[in-house]
Amino acid sequence: MKSADASHGEKTIKWWQLSLLGVACTIGTGFFLGSSIAINMAGPSVVLAYVLAAIGTYVVFEALAKMTIADPQKGSFRTYAKKAYGRWAGFSSGWVYWASEMLIMGSQLTALSIFTRLWFPNVPLWMLASVYAVLGIIVVLLGSKGFDRIENVLAVIKIAAIVMFIILAVLALFGVLNGGSPEKDTIPTSIPSLFPNGFTGFWSSLIFGFYGYAGIEIMGLLAVRLKKMTDAPKSGKVMLLLLAVIYVSSIGLALTLVRWNHFSTEQSPFITALADFNIPYIPHIFNGVFIIAGFSTMAASLFAVTSILVTLAADRDAPAIFEKKIKNKVALPAICLTTLGIIASIVLALIMPERIYEYVTTAASLMLLYNWIFILCSYKRLTKLKAGDNVKRLLGLLLVLLGVSGTLFHHTSRPGFFVSLMFIIVIAIVTLIMRKHWKKEDDPTDKGTLFTKI
Repeated sequence: MKSADASHGEKTIKWWQLSLLGVACTIGTGFFLGSSIAINMAGPSVVLAYVLAAIGTYVVFEALAKMTIADPQKGSFRTYAKKAYGRWAGFSSGWVYWASEMLIMGSQLTALSIFTRLWFPNVPLWMLASVYAVLGIIVVLLGSKGFDRIENVLAVIKIAAIVMFIILAVLALFGVLNGGSPEKDTIPTSIPSLFPNGFTGFWSSLIFGFYGYAGIEIMGLLAVRLKKMTDAPKSGKVMLLLLAVIYVSSIGLALTLVRWNHFSTEQSPFITALADFNIPYIPHIFNGVFIIAGFSTMAASLFAVTSILVTLAADRDAPAIFEKKIKNKVALPAICLTTLGIIASIVLALIMPERIYEYVTTAASLMLLYNWIFILCSYKRLTKLKAGDNVKRLLGLLLVLLGVSGTLFHHTSRPGFFVSLMFIIVIAIVTLIMRKHWKKEDDPTDKGTLFTKI
């Protein structure tokens, strides 16, 4: 089966290129900084949280990939929700995703600013965030080809950095590195030492495990460009297996070098793990990598929300102006609306600079998981599932629900849960209002919907 975009002359990609783009869109501050928060919540059991999150994420992606093979759509999960449950589902799914990615970009911009302060401690967070926002917009303005090239390069850099940490951590464990030495009794030998904050601490950390893999929706949007559509599941499997291996091994090694309660939520665990060893410029090298990682995922989020906004406009679920593109390449009106959302995120970062990352990250992660639930439900309705596939779907649904509910058990993530509910309620109200306008489409005297009149 050919990609949906092939007929439009858009460049197709191979399965391994989609895997690489998936890595670029996924490894970001959700892992490099969010993992510190997860470690403080769960202790050594955080490794298990990342394993379970990887399993849940793969189930969701496999469902999305199979729907893409059967029916390639530029709107991806949003279009499938619409076909499965009606226009209200496509409308709400699209706008929930748009809002969630706005929050993600806010959290990414805040984290980027925090990392950059290592070199420029006196520059305000909002100013640093503004610089990165402008750079991200420039990447999107380069079009799909420019986006692919930049993200592929950044993906290789991020993978190389994590592999470098793994090598250095192994050398440190064997006493090859000069300076410090691994702390004693870091490996858990009992259930209480594995779960030092109890099961609720582990449960609360699941959301950060899932956030570490956030990005499969963007792969779904890019999958329509695959040269061979049936390769979609393989690209996701390779990408998630690679991520799971490097996530688990790197976090596991960090916890072997330093006690879990010595990690700070304000610093990446990889810098903390190597802090006592005499390795020149390591903090600065990794800090640069963290900035690259955060910028990469932020640019990917910007690309994704622009694409979703265009498909919403095409289905008359957003003002028609957002469908317009300059020379059939750059959706400038959609980018302008997204820019306004970024400005709002920067203002929020200015008002709440100390807690913004934790709250916004949690809310954004939850908004993504709500859409993952939509994907799994749409999968059941649009596809004839075998018994084994349905078992996997239910397992994925259970893991995602565990990730959502776990946020209620920790003071750090609980506010984010209620922030996400606030967004869901607002979008639900708007959806109910829009349903009245959709009914007018059946009225031959009506000249169009609310959005077609804008």
